[in-house]
Amino acid sequence: MKRIVHAAAFGLLLSLPLWSLSAAAHTPQQPPHQSYGEGDLKLESGEAIKDFSISYVTHGALNAKKSNAILMVTALGGNHHRLDFMIGPGKALDPDKYFIVCTDAIGNGLTSSPSNSKAQPRMAFPKFAMRDMVESQYRLLKEKLGIDHVVAVIGPSMGGMQALQWGISHPDFMDALVAIVPLAKTPAWSVAVVEASRKAIMNDPAWKDGNYDAPPEKGIRLWRDILNLLSARTPDMYAAQFKNGMDVLPWMEAQETAALKAMDANDYIYQTWAYERHDVGATPPFNGDTAKALASIKAKTLILTGTKDLLNPEFEPREAAKNIHDVKLMTISPGTVTGHASAGGFFPADVEFLNREVGGFLDAVTEGGKKLD
Repeated sequence: MKRIVHAAAFGLLLSLPLWSLSAAAHTPQQPPHQSYGEGDLKLESGEAIKDFSISYVTHGALNAKKSNAILMVTALGGNHHRLDFMIGPGKALDPDKYFIVCTDAIGNGLTSSPSNSKAQPRMAFPKFAMRDMVESQYRLLKEKLGIDHVVAVIGPSMGGMQALQWGISHPDFMDALVAIVPLAKTPAWSVAVVEASRKAIMNDPAWKDGNYDAPPEKGIRLWRDILNLLSARTPDMYAAQFKNGMDVLPWMEAQETAALKAMDANDYIYQTWAYERHDVGATPPFNGDTAKALASIKAKTLILTGTKDLLNPEFEPREAAKNIHDVKLMTISPGTVTGHASAGGFFPADVEFLNREVGGFLDAVTEGGKKLD
């Protein structure tokens, strides 16, 4: 708990939305944004996203054998900065060893989204699924980057959901999967959380059925409270941060205000529709058999859960892990109670744990880098 107080004292929880933890504004020193136009992206629903473009950045260099690539997929509302705290020399995703492709998911405002589509703006944008995100990333790797195999697919939260889906949709494409606070099948609790947060926006008259002129402020403030300040944090974190309970109120207001410019309301709504409907068992040809789908994963798999995760409850990925043949299941920073935020990058103990354990896992997968040569 002392670690939590220490982090709070440095203001690490005060300015950024949960999904943007350690995702500060892009700077000139960072790899440039890139995009790849895939034409019309056909969705599993039969609809298509017209003039689809996927946004991404890369770290490091692809070696001559194209054997050192790692794909990073992002969280709900997150962007390609989401795991910046794990990318860098000496860190788990070391660009001196790996070529790291950090993608933006459909609907995050950088890749094609309701907020930026000219052909299908706002609520005219077609609904998409988690598997559609995976297929857009697959096309980027194959068509644009010429990569047929990666060392690993890694992602937090909704990124962890995509990572597991990758292992089922394309089981021979990777050596390893790293799923951080993931879900294989969204449980009722998580559905209830995102539904409540979505209703907060959609029931605000300023939302105007998605045709707002300015952010629906009241709805976004309540959405922020439900998703990020309640379900994505734990009571233990509040007890450590605020000795006087009433001191939380101005802090909440500051957090809500920060959220107003964090993500477009319609983009969030669309991503939550994909989030709540996700089930790896719905992948053809598994016909709803989640356990059978998970058993089809061939990659070495690392699943990391957060203690008292109130957004993606621990019981779901723990149960999912029982069906994966080659799996290592770990709790992030045992002894701490940072819940879903354990994957966020603001607590030193969690950051150190994730870099150490993920880095060690990838070293074992690559046999200390021998498989990259």
